[in-house]
Amino acid sequence: MKILMADAFDKSLPGRLAQFGEVFEDMGRIGEAEVLLVRSKTKVTPEMLEKAPNLKLVVRGGVGLDNVDKAACKAKGVDVMNTPEASSVAVAELAMALMLAVPNEVVLAHTSTKEGKFLKKEIKRTELFQKTLGLLGIGRIGTEVAKRAAAFGMTVIGCDPYVQSHPVARMVSLDELFAKSDYISIHTPLTDETKGMLNKDAFAKMKDGVILVNTGRGKVINEADMAEALRGGKVRAYATDVWYSDPPDPSCPLLTAPGVLMAPHIGASSKENLLRIGDCIVAILEKRK
Repeated sequence: MKILMADAFDKSLPGRLAQFGEVFEDMGRIGEAEVLLVRSKTKVTPEMLEKAPNLKLVVRGGVGLDNVDKAACKAKGVDVMNTPEASSVAVAELAMALMLAVPNEVVLAHTSTKEGKFLKKEIKRTELFQKTLGLLGIGRIGTEVAKRAAAFGMTVIGCDPYVQSHPVARMVSLDELFAKSDYISIHTPLTDETKGMLNKDAFAKMKDGVILVNTGRGKVINEADMAEALRGGKVRAYATDVWYSDPPDPSCPLLTAPGVLMAPHIGASSKENLLRIGDCIVAILEKRK
């Protein structure tokens, strides 16, 4: 078995995979690869597949398969798998970190103190306690966020067309979620229905001063409408780890909009999660021996 690691995984993974065959990272050898391992950076396109006549399996380390053309893989007889169970805790913890950073003014507190300013009176914190969190999508990651938010004393509501009831969140309609949420955390997959769904019409239905946290998919947001909502104060803050592209285009309106807390798509990049992804890949290949 020839295994091509196209993206960055835990450094221990090549050694763990050696039992299955040759492991290499040279994309120039894609024509030899029988197994292709990717994360978010590498896009598995029809053009790539044309260069990989021996390919039998693509494994995406992470949640979702947005960067893999599943139809093209199917047409070529290439199986596609991912590791959705591995990343839930890592992404949920980042969502909570962003959710805490905004009302606690963590970035301003740090940078101003480092610059010699002591803004003890000027920085006005607010709490998560007794606020309402709306979860847009409540699968594995949304559920982990729900559990953590409940521990902070938040009221948790959720909207997901595939979930009728939930042990932590009260399930509501999308309009009710928009109307009642002080915070909205986005965990929906990117589909034709969800692309750009958070736009000016959606923002108009939300509370004034709502805070949005996005560790799901960048294209669920209409960037121009979000920038406008931030400038007008309808949205107090937008904390995001995901973008239209990695890295975001320099023309992205969110890069210059007020109230944006940015991260460079690191949700699944915890040390522990990379090890869990490795565990899942080993288990997948064990079954294909």
